[in-house]
Amino acid sequence: MLDIVRLRVLAAVAAHGSVTRAAKHLHYSQPSVSHHLARLESETGARLVQRVGRGIRLTPEGEALARRAIEIIGRVDAAEAELEAMAGLRAGRVRFAGFQSALTLLVPEAAAAMRRDHPGVELSLIECHPEVALTMLRAGEIDAAVIFRYDDDLPGDVNGTHLFDDPMHLVSLRAGETLLDHRASAWIAGCTRCRREFLDACGAAGFTPEIAYTSDDIIVQQALVAAGLGVTTNPGLALRTHRRDDIEATPLTHFRRRVHLVTYGEPPDPPATEAFVSALRNAARRYA
Repeated sequence: MLDIVRLRVLAAVAAHGSVTRAAKHLHYSQPSVSHHLARLESETGARLVQRVGRGIRLTPEGEALARRAIEIIGRVDAAEAELEAMAGLRAGRVRFAGFQSALTLLVPEAAAAMRRDHPGVELSLIECHPEVALTMLRAGEIDAAVIFRYDDDLPGDVNGTHLFDDPMHLVSLRAGETLLDHRASAWIAGCTRCRREFLDACGAAGFTPEIAYTSDDIIVQQALVAAGLGVTTNPGLALRTHRRDDIEATPLTHFRRRVHLVTYGEPPDPPATEAFVSALRNAARRYA
């Protein structure tokens, strides 16, 4: 009889293309993955993998069994999900990722609701940039994520729900100012990956900003503004988590983030994931 754990190992090797990446995905050691593959070959009497240089690849027999393994694992996981639902979510797991201000404001309320209503569900949280969260979602490393986008489009391969819009604010020493008012000012901006939309907003206002300081930390950004060293922009959610009394934050017209809740794969999601997604939607209503 084929062992389901070893079939999972083979499916992971097929999906990730190497023992190292499969081990990382499964949270196994590399020797453990190699051991399971060897035992699976012994059980089947077929050669399933072959060495190629410093790596491995599946043989035709290995590819055929991997396809069946994915089908079998899908059916087993579906059966477990059905049992979880029937058992009233007395057990289960949700792996969730989000950006910092979402984890600060939205997630604690949703997590508290889960602990109250479904205390047997295990919840793990990861803070990361939205693009990293999408990569983890596609790789099966998380079950759901809250992300932001500055445009109206989500990647076509994810399932997304728009939660609310998060307006951007000009952070300076005087209220009521605009981006154009600071066309000659020094600016504090995030890292290269995080500043593209800020540069676009300044370009739409008719100028190219002089970026004098780089920081993704709003505490640092606001401290530099308070010291009179420059101006910056902060999202509304971030300002709810930290806002100095000696700065001003002015909402910017036509510059906002769209906050989405995303999952991956064909619906329905496992019951534990659906329950947490529902709790998060409820927590997000106050910001809509």
